[in-house]
Amino acid sequence: MHALLVEDDDRMAHALGTALAQRGHSVRRVGRASDALQHAHEAEFVLLDLGLPDLDGLELLRRMRTVCDAPVIVVTARCEERDIVQGLRAGADDYVVKPFRTAELMARIDAVRRRTDLPAGGGAQSPGRVRTGDVEIDPAARTVTVAGAEVRLTRREYDVLAFLAARPGEVHSREEILDRIWGDVFLTASRSLDVHVAGIRAKTGRSELIRTVRGFGYQLGSVGPDGGP
Repeated sequence: MHALLVEDDDRMAHALGTALAQRGHSVRRVGRASDALQHAHEAEFVLLDLGLPDLDGLELLRRMRTVCDAPVIVVTARCEERDIVQGLRAGADDYVVKPFRTAELMARIDAVRRRTDLPAGGGAQSPGRVRTGDVEIDPAARTVTVAGAEVRLTRREYDVLAFLAARPGEVHSREEILDRIWGDVFLTASRSLDVHVAGIRAKTGRSELIRTVRGFGYQLGSVGPDGGP
C-alpha cells in the first residue's frame, strides 16, 4: 500500500519510513500541511503527526477529509483525552500516542487495511435501504438522509451506523462493534466508539437513532415518523 507520512521530525520520519518500507509499503514523506494536502489523493493510508509548522494537525485532518477518504492514523505526542476525542471527531480512524512500539503501530495499520478492504458490515452482504422514521440509510450509495436531506458522516461514523442497520433488531456488544469496525476489541477501554455514536446522533439530530443498552452495547433505535422518539 502507498502511505503518506506527515511528520516534520526527521528522525521520527526516518524510523517510520524504514519500518513501513520493510513491510512492503511505499512511502511519501512530507513535513508540511500544504504538501500533505497536495498529495493526499495519492494515499491509501495516512500517518499524521499533529505538530506541524504551518498548520495545526487537527485542522489539516478536517481539510483532508474533504478531499481524501483514505484511512488516517494520528501519531502524536498529544495524549490528553480532549485531544484524542477531537482527533476522532475530526475524522481519524485511529489515534496512537508517542512514544509507541513499532510493532503495535504496524498491527494497527494492518487492522485498518483489513477494515477498508471489506464492505460495510464487516464482510456481510450489504442489505437494501433501511428506514426508521425519517432517517434512511442506503448501503449501496453509503449515504444517510434525514427528512430527505443528506447528512455528511465521517467514514467511520457511517460504518458504525451501517453495521447496526444491517441487523436492526439485534443488540450488538461494544466488543463486537469494535472488532468488526475497528478490528481491535481492546479499544473497548477507549472512547472511540462512544465518540462516533455521539457524532452520529449530533449530525443527524436524532438522538434516538442509536439506542444505548447500558453496560453492553448499542442497537439501531426507532425514530418516530416526525423525527421524534
